[in-house]
Amino acid sequence: MPILPYTVPEYVGLITSEHAQRPRFVDTVSLSVSIQSQLQDVLASMPVDYDVDTAIGLQLDAVGLWVGISRYLRLPLEGVYFTWDSLNLEEGWNAGNWIAPYDPVSGLTVLSDADYRFLIRGKIASNSWDGSIPGAYAAWAEVFPGAQIVIQDNQDMSMEVGIANATLSSVQIALIRGGYINLKPEGVRITYYAIPPGGGSLFAWDCDTAALKGWNIGEWVVEAPPTLSL
Repeated sequence: MPILPYTVPEYVGLITSEHAQRPRFVDTVSLSVSIQSQLQDVLASMPVDYDVDTAIGLQLDAVGLWVGISRYLRLPLEGVYFTWDSLNLEEGWNAGNWIAPYDPVSGLTVLSDADYRFLIRGKIASNSWDGSIPGAYAAWAEVFPGAQIVIQDNQDMSMEVGIANATLSSVQIALIRGGYINLKPEGVRITYYAIPPGGGSLFAWDCDTAALKGWNIGEWVVEAPPTLSL
C-alpha cells in the first residue's frame, strides 16, 4: 500500500501534547515541514506529469527522449496545411492544419503535443514489437485504440496495411506515410496504406467483419503510398 505524503496539518497533528499548546512551537514546526510537504506533492505529481497520456510541453519532450523520438522532424511533413478546394486526403476543412506564424511553408517540422503523443505511442509500439505478424497487429492496436488493422502479406517482401474505423488527422497520415510509425519487418516494403476517407470500414468483396464491409457500408479506400522511409 503506497504511503501518501502528509499535509502540514497532519504533521502538526503529530506534535505531542506537551508542546501542542505552544503557538510558537507549532508555528516553527509548520514552517519547517511546509517545504517538505510541498516537495512530497511535487514528487507525487511526477508520475502524471511524465505519463505519455497526460504529459505536456517539456514533460512530453522528456518522455519522447526516453523512448527515442523527437517532436522536431528531420524532414518536413508535406500536404498537412489547410488548402481551399483540395481533393487530397490530407487537406480541407476539419483535416488540414492552419499554418502558424513561424512554420515553414515547405511543411510542418515541429509537432503539437497531440501529434507528438501519437508519434511517441507509435515509437513505443515499434520498440516493443517482436517482429511477427501477430505482434504487428497488437502493436498497431496500441497506436490506434479501437481501430481495426488489416495486414496483407503479398509474399514478395511487400505488404499493405489497412486502417479501418479510425479518424486520422492530416499530420497523423503524413507521419505514417513518412515512415515515422515504422511497424514492418526489416527488408519488407509497404506498397501503400489503405485509409477510408470517412474513417469507416474498408470495402471488400464478400466480407462482413469489423474492418471489411461490402456495398453501401465499406468505403473505397485512398491508397496512400509511403513518401519516405526512415
